[in-house]
Order: sequence, then C-alpha cells, then structure tokens
Amino acid sequence: MKAPLFDEVRTAQAAAYLLFRAGGKLPVIKLVKLLYLAERLSLKKYGEPITGDRLVSMPHGPVLSMTYDLINGALLSEEGGWESWISDRASHVVALRDPSKIRTPETDLRRLSESDLEVLEEVWTEFGHWDRWDLVTHMHSGACPEWEDPEGSSRPIPYEVLFRKLGYSADESAALAERLSQQRRLNEVFA
Repeated sequence: MKAPLFDEVRTAQAAAYLLFRAGGKLPVIKLVKLLYLAERLSLKKYGEPITGDRLVSMPHGPVLSMTYDLINGALLSEEGGWESWISDRASHVVALRDPSKIRTPETDLRRLSESDLEVLEEVWTEFGHWDRWDLVTHMHSGACPEWEDPEGSSRPIPYEVLFRKLGYSADESAALAERLSQQRRLNEVFA
C-alpha cells in the first residue's frame, strides 16, 4: 500500500534528476542517500517534502521507504512512475531508462517544482562527488541525528522528530507534522 503523501512520479523524476547529473547511473545506496538528503533539505527549507515518502532508519542509515521498495522491485510502479524513468537495478547500480528523455531537467522533469530542482541541485553540488560509503558514514556520524540504529530491522522516523532535529521549535515541529498529517488525510479521502 502506498503512503497517501507519496508521489511516485515526482519521486521518479527526483531520482532521474540525480541520475542525469551523475551522467546516467549511480550505485543504489548512493541514490538512496542523495534522495533522503534532498527530502530532508526540502523539509528543512520549506516544510514540504519532495517525495512524501515514509522516512525510516535502516542499518545503513536513513532512507525513503517506498522509494527503496521501488528500487528493489518490491512495489509495482504506476504509469509514468518509477519504471518509466529508472531501469531495473543491476549489480547494485540504477540508471536512467532512457537518457534521451531528459534534454534539461527544467523542461523535461515537469513534476518537480523550481524549489524541488533547487534542493536537488544543492544536494548534488554538496554530495554528488562523494563516494557512496563515505556518504553512508557521514549520515551515521551525526549529520542525520534523526537516524537511530534499528539493530538489523527498520524504524519509522516521525516527521515531528525530524523537524525537531532540523532545529524547529517543539510547537513549530508539531504544527508542521500536523499539516502533513492533514494533507495525508485529505489525500486518503480523494484517492
């Protein structure tokens, strides 16, 4: 079952953006980490997610749960979603399904807003050149204090906890988390 805030097409296009910037392919774990960092930065700057995915702590750090399931083939892709943009993973690498579909991200990744593109570019500029394992280490070393070792399993990261770790006050964190919860309920009603 998909999370009511989760936007698979937008998520696929965010992944396509990062793959485009990488020259067409990336190790799975690096793409997963970059997408999480972009979601986190969007929530920090704008109080809004890019993907709307569930945030979870996993043994190798925080991840976007449903995005991870799409990469691993554990979820069926919707029309225009993940499989339209991203090829099946092979040897721990994912790639653009058809690199010619993206002439420029601004014109061809239309589900992404200007602020989404800004956030993705900021994450790419800061972390795109990093080695995948250095990125994992970085995210475990306090850069993402919302991550807690799930001891071999996974553990949800509530939005309110993330907002607090991002520096919002308790009242602001509660209000932002409640707004996202209200949006989730509205999406369920109109789904």
